[in-house]
Amino acid sequence: MTGAFYKKVNIFAAALLIFSSVQAQQKHIGKKATETNHGRYKLWYNRPANNWNEALPIGNGFIGGMVFGNVQNERIQLNESTIWGGGPNNTIDSGARPYIDKVRALLAEKKYAEAQELANSKLGPKGNSGMPYQLAGNLYIKFAGADSVSNYYRDLDIANATAVVKYTLNGVNYKREYFTAFGNNVLMARLTANKPGMISCQIRLQSPLKSSVSVNGKETLVLSGQGSDHEGQNGQIKYTVLTRVKNSGGTTAVDTSGITIANADTAVIYLSIATNFANYHDVSANSMNRAEDILNKAYTHNFGELLTTHVRFYRSYFDRVKLNLGIDSAASHPTDVRINNFSNNNDAQLAELYFQFGRYLLICSSQPGSQPANLQGIWNGETKGPWDSKYTININTEMNYWPSEVTQLPELSTPLFHLIKDVSETGTPTAKIMYGTRGWMLHHNTDIWRITGIVDGAFWGLWPTSNAWLSQHLWEHYLFSGDKQFLKKYYPIMKRAAEYYIDALQKEPDHGWLVVSPSISPEHEYIDGKNQVSVTAGATMDNQLVFGLFTDVMRAAAELNVDKVFSDSLANLRSQLPPMQIGKHGQLQEWLEDFDRTDDHHRHVSHLYGLFPGNQISPFTQPQLFAAVKNSLNYRGDVSTGWSMAWKINLWARLLDGNHAYKLIKDQIKPVNGRSGGTYPNLFDAHPPFQIDGNFGCTSGIAEMLLQSHDGAIYLLPALPDDWKDGSVSGLMARGGFKVDITWADHKIVKLVIHSSLGGNCRLRFNEKMMSKLLLVANGSNTNRFYQVMNLKTPIIKSSDKSLEVTLNKTWVYDMPTQAGKTYVINN
Repeated sequence: MTGAFYKKVNIFAAALLIFSSVQAQQKHIGKKATETNHGRYKLWYNRPANNWNEALPIGNGFIGGMVFGNVQNERIQLNESTIWGGGPNNTIDSGARPYIDKVRALLAEKKYAEAQELANSKLGPKGNSGMPYQLAGNLYIKFAGADSVSNYYRDLDIANATAVVKYTLNGVNYKREYFTAFGNNVLMARLTANKPGMISCQIRLQSPLKSSVSVNGKETLVLSGQGSDHEGQNGQIKYTVLTRVKNSGGTTAVDTSGITIANADTAVIYLSIATNFANYHDVSANSMNRAEDILNKAYTHNFGELLTTHVRFYRSYFDRVKLNLGIDSAASHPTDVRINNFSNNNDAQLAELYFQFGRYLLICSSQPGSQPANLQGIWNGETKGPWDSKYTININTEMNYWPSEVTQLPELSTPLFHLIKDVSETGTPTAKIMYGTRGWMLHHNTDIWRITGIVDGAFWGLWPTSNAWLSQHLWEHYLFSGDKQFLKKYYPIMKRAAEYYIDALQKEPDHGWLVVSPSISPEHEYIDGKNQVSVTAGATMDNQLVFGLFTDVMRAAAELNVDKVFSDSLANLRSQLPPMQIGKHGQLQEWLEDFDRTDDHHRHVSHLYGLFPGNQISPFTQPQLFAAVKNSLNYRGDVSTGWSMAWKINLWARLLDGNHAYKLIKDQIKPVNGRSGGTYPNLFDAHPPFQIDGNFGCTSGIAEMLLQSHDGAIYLLPALPDDWKDGSVSGLMARGGFKVDITWADHKIVKLVIHSSLGGNCRLRFNEKMMSKLLLVANGSNTNRFYQVMNLKTPIIKSSDKSLEVTLNKTWVYDMPTQAGKTYVINN
């Protein structure tokens, strides 16, 4: 519909509704939903979505929907997390090993361009480059034509995981409510009006995939579909979408054209989706039986009952963390207007909303038992989404889960842990056949079938180090939770990843260091003569990842009191890894040789992994490396793709520069302009196009600005920007099982509450002197075993005019003995 159609929209009424709700609690949702919700947690708009990047996402980890809010022809685009192209397969290159050896030899001889040429011609993808995640289809709800509407309003309430559309037509107030039921796995829609007999519409199902529509019995509309054939793989996913209606008053008729509702008072739509996917090597389930079971169970409950269960389940996650950065009149504007204005005002509450929106998206796209959140989470409107909506594991998949531990959503990493287990299985023959090693490995991409071969060509895909990065998530979960049963379960996977490197590491000729070869610094290139070359040996990120993996496995073995001899062998190999190097521009070198350029603005900053999400570079113990990272980041610049800016927010937080981190938040939350990243009107992050990792990365970055626990202590408000003068946060998690609440005024902590779930020493770093009797001045190393710091080799520093001096604000460090289950309150 044209913009003129909505000229009668009462913008003032919508704005007044939201701004007043900031001041007051919203009414109960559903009969038994007694939780309160503030308007500060709503994305709202005064017109329907014109495209997919304006539609609003709902999901429960298994199914997802994008709600467009059109008045006459409503569209809810549907997803189910196991609808992918192709079928069970792997992409192991059985002929790769001799060419890998030849590339290694050329790299050792510094014949970089020749190594690249050989890798490009002989080490590309074999069979396919992975299968695409696909949409299920669309649910359309068509209403009678209308000349004009007024009071149009739609929102996504991330405090309750519900979406609403409201408008007035011919004196009648219409309302649509949507949610994807947690616990019952159905998409629900309720259509109501303030006058009886006013709900008349036609409901239909449609899909661009191979599909057909039928009627099951007399009341259920059925869409039967199949995933696509792709790159030589036959589509083996079969799926079923079922839709049934409960109406109050009026009539309902069902045939293959859809469900026709006439003159009802209320209509409630139930929709289920299921597939034949059992696991990555088994597609023998019955999608119809599954979908019917889901729908029939949900249909025994009314809308209000399902909503109450849904909200209670969702809020058991969402309410764990609260952030208050203040609120002003900017919140009275629609969300798209706030995005447009954010760079020129101090709408700090929009940053708060974005933080919580990232948590919302993770809750809604990753649940125990579901697939992990992919490159678009669970929301994809295409048969072949951007980059196939796969799992890109050279940064993007990992970034999806950066917020899970620190923002108290650890259960939501369960699907990632299951993926790691799966690829440790499918990656075992890959390691043996392609690299001649023990253990397991995979390259920079995988999919629902858990492929482990090279994807997208050697220039981008010859990166064999993702097993080390994925293993870091296993160890980090243990550091936050202290769950020894978890560590015992996953330690063998970490150990086998380390075994891969024991066999795969190569001795480079100049220094005798052990390096990963061949590899790349993800998706980046250096200049060799006139040639752009990516393939390399001993990329800094690889050195950091292997150093971190060996350290984590050694510490995990110590925690479990196993494998002492194996740990000693890892320590010996770790001592032979290259040290980090500071190059001629005062930068942290990205490659073993000093290839870095000061005019390089590449989106990947892989060599800075050691600062974040790693814990190898500290301002207090490695100040020269800390300074070199800062120089590197300044050379790279700020504005980039959306997810790249999100990573930089975390990096600047670790550099203890809150103002620069907040500047990047403002760069990220801005309208998409050309090829640079930004934020779409529905708050989705833009690469462009949409990639969900940028949302999760920014949420993580804001948490890092407020709390850090990677460097031997819990650092409180380490990177608080000047604009966040007053505020509070509760529920953030620190390593060692500490839950932290902070209230600050004029940039100073006025109240600190720490709950200790595991006990042990709680070492705290403050930007101010504290007078509490609970605190003792810290001396020596932290005795809490979850706070061990890295013991690095001394870096090699090249001659440079660039300063490596670091000026840090004075901090005060205290210890506080704690007991498991006790809460400690510090007032200042």
